[in-house]
Amino acid sequence: MISMTGFAARRGAGSGHAWVWDLRGVNGKGLDLRLRVPDWIDGLEAALRAEVQKAVTRGNVSLTLKLVQDEGRDDTAFRLNETALAAALAALGRVEAAAMDAGVTLRQPTAADVLTLRGVIDAAVQETDTAPLRAALLADLPGLLADFHAMRGAEGQALAAVLTGQLDRIAALTAEAQRETATRAATQADTLREGLARVLAATDAVDPSRLAQELALLAVKTDVTEELDRLIAHVAAARAHVADPAPVGRKLDFLMQEFMREANTLCSKAQSLALTRIGLDLKTVIDQMREQVQNVE
Repeated sequence: MISMTGFAARRGAGSGHAWVWDLRGVNGKGLDLRLRVPDWIDGLEAALRAEVQKAVTRGNVSLTLKLVQDEGRDDTAFRLNETALAAALAALGRVEAAAMDAGVTLRQPTAADVLTLRGVIDAAVQETDTAPLRAALLADLPGLLADFHAMRGAEGQALAAVLTGQLDRIAALTAEAQRETATRAATQADTLREGLARVLAATDAVDPSRLAQELALLAVKTDVTEELDRLIAHVAAARAHVADPAPVGRKLDFLMQEFMREANTLCSKAQSLALTRIGLDLKTVIDQMREQVQNVE
């Protein structure tokens, strides 16, 4: 079992640069992959996205790459982006005019303030061939993904142990409900006989067919055999999913809905304080299990 929660960090160097990877994952309904990588390395983001998508199927995953040059190496230079500068100055002019119309006095921006605006200063890469650096980064990526997968696997094993314990508890409660159902049957029969005796004592006009219909309806309304059988089947299916190395999060999530449906029906048909208590305990365990399942890939 694999968890969607994981973290991995890795350092590397090559092609005149040093870098630090940061890969994090938390639970999510699908795969939401967010990358923060240098955009001046041709084709890097697309290649990274493709590799991560091969390794991860679900979760909110963020990959960050911080890149620095080796000391003594100067491959970049700063240049002024004239188009961005003109747009920034025009925007500042409109802001100042709007402020004056509103009677608000603004501090005049300095040249340093303008230079810090996004896009005004470009970092121009003098070395146009970024293929060697991209290759070095992609060669380092498998190690990062392996560390990430190892942590998610360790988290998954812990999840599997928790889920197994919860399934054991559900199985035990289901067996207890079966025993209580047998006890309840005898009690129901006594209650029904007492009620029938009171009805017969009060009137001589009892329609036998109507009485048979009511008895049959009562039996159907209070019979929980199917619900208990389905709970047993759901436990077996969930155990198989927990042992399956493939991504099973969605299947388990669906099973949690089915578990809760049977527990709700059991409570509504209980007609017994003991059986109602078992049903409520079942709902508590199932709800706790559903929270854990949300982290399964």
